[in-house]
Amino acid sequence: MSDPRLDHDGEKYRAPALAKGLDILELLAADADGLTQVEIAKELGRTTPEIFRMLAVLRQRDYVWLDKDDRYHLSAKMLEVAYRHPPVQRLLSLSRVPMRQLAHQINQSVHMCILHAGRLLVVAQFDNPDLNINTVRLGAQIPIYDSASGRVLAAFMDQEERAHLLDLAGPEPADRRAQFLADLPKVRAVGYCEGPSMTIEGITNLSAPVFDFTGQAVAALTTPFIRRLTGDGLPLLAEARTTLTTTCAELSKKLGFAGKESVLD
Repeated sequence: MSDPRLDHDGEKYRAPALAKGLDILELLAADADGLTQVEIAKELGRTTPEIFRMLAVLRQRDYVWLDKDDRYHLSAKMLEVAYRHPPVQRLLSLSRVPMRQLAHQINQSVHMCILHAGRLLVVAQFDNPDLNINTVRLGAQIPIYDSASGRVLAAFMDQEERAHLLDLAGPEPADRRAQFLADLPKVRAVGYCEGPSMTIEGITNLSAPVFDFTGQAVAALTTPFIRRLTGDGLPLLAEARTTLTTTCAELSKKLGFAGKESVLD
């Protein structure tokens, strides 16, 4: 039973200062170039003095930093806090060796994402051994609608969880959201997502879920597959897909996952 004191509709208990601080963090997380104090206040519909106080505290606690042009940026502390969370620590400790081996076996870069505030957070990344690579930056935050990883994690949610994720992800054009939702049944049925990259032409994204002991998809392991024209024994897309899904299955077992059937029922 939910605690009526925490009923958001009733808003019996409010923490305006906390809400303002979180609004600032979420705004800066979505802007790669940083924002000035005036721009932040304008975006959030706040006054400059109240934003100044929030920014002063966030800067003091190292959640944001100020560049020479007086633009505020989100620091890496949020990522560090996420890493300290015990379930994430365990996931990363178990995945480092298998991910490195996967990158070498398929000669492709690989990265792992978890969900964070309605976006994907890249918490681990390994490059392939080849001279040419395509990779995703560690710590990057990616919109769910633009990725195979987002489809993988959303596909294995129940309806209520998925609705909450879409609310956190924010407004999107109706056609993009509709296409995202339309892709999920197939992803759930086959157990992985495969398709052209929505951000870079010529790349095929392969992504598969990692489940924990409760049957929840806690992470997505993804490779932006590029077809190489030179080299010996280069793995084909189908081989990379098999190796990727096998790695995810092995990681899931290490996390206590009993089997695919309990997730797909």
